Amino acid sequence: MTQQKSERIMNLTICLLLARRFVDKARIREVVEGYHGLGDAAFERTFERDKDELRLMGVAVETGSNDVLFPDEVGYRIRREAFELPAIEFTAAETAALGLAASVWESATQAGQAVSALAKLRAAGIDPDPSRLAGLAPRLGAHESAFAGIWEAHTDRVPISFRYRGEIRRVEPWAMNCRRGSWYLLAHDRDRAGARIFKLARIDSAVTRIGKPGSYALPSSAEIEAHWQRLEPAGVDDVALLAIRDGRAADLRQRGTAQAVDAPAGYSAYQVSFARSGDFVADVAAYGPDVIVLGPADLRAAVITHLAAVAGLASL
Repeated sequence: MTQQKSERIMNLTICLLLARRFVDKARIREVVEGYHGLGDAAFERTFERDKDELRLMGVAVETGSNDVLFPDEVGYRIRREAFELPAIEFTAAETAALGLAASVWESATQAGQAVSALAKLRAAGIDPDPSRLAGLAPRLGAHESAFAGIWEAHTDRVPISFRYRGEIRRVEPWAMNCRRGSWYLLAHDRDRAGARIFKLARIDSAVTRIGKPGSYALPSSAEIEAHWQRLEPAGVDDVALLAIRDGRAADLRQRGTAQAVDAPAGYSAYQVSFARSGDFVADVAAYGPDVIVLGPADLRAAVITHLAAVAGLASL
């Protein structure tokens, strides 16, 4: 499915899910980005195909009328109870992984579309119910502007180019990873004929595709993991004992080892190695109340001082 088609179907889903009443075709055509500019026949064909796509994905599009006196005035909607999944149980580790993955799309890709859809629905005279977005509400942080383009290229196995610290790089994306609050790309650098790791925040240009989908092979999982080890701190100077809220701070959990010690209710204790020369204080502070430093005392004091300084700046 192309990106344009995916966005159009997502917008259609949001439109039909948010509406409290049946939405007729004319309103849908006005509200949904992707139908604008289509002729009557093209809109009818596209709309019918999109409904079929939703039904194939298990999304029931209901047909009906808002007026008992004019039942022929057909409209469409998606019932919330038919759209949402039943309750599913996950382990703490699975919950952390799902929550982390979902937040990426909240910050990097889908949030803007949802806001736009709400505005258009209200402008068209449709009363939207934002609470119905719960079934679509993804939550991981990916604020780097290059994230979406690189993620799509990585998924399609398409070579790309971008400017990194002022220099053009041509690479084959292998994998992406979030470490200590930042996103990284592991890729084969064509010009340097070897594997390189790029911090997405340091990419200062648009991402350009320079090849066809599936035009290169990926290395083994073991080789990829060996490259990721280069991101770990070179010198470990100390060990922190952290209380981490269940389902949060997945990267700290992955770096640490669970400990059978007392922790506040809703938290679990982890031992995490860190380098004194690094940014560990800021990394921990970034999680706010989701991570509590149990020890050592000087690290706890440094995190509290950091948070106090941030709070002071926010109050200015």
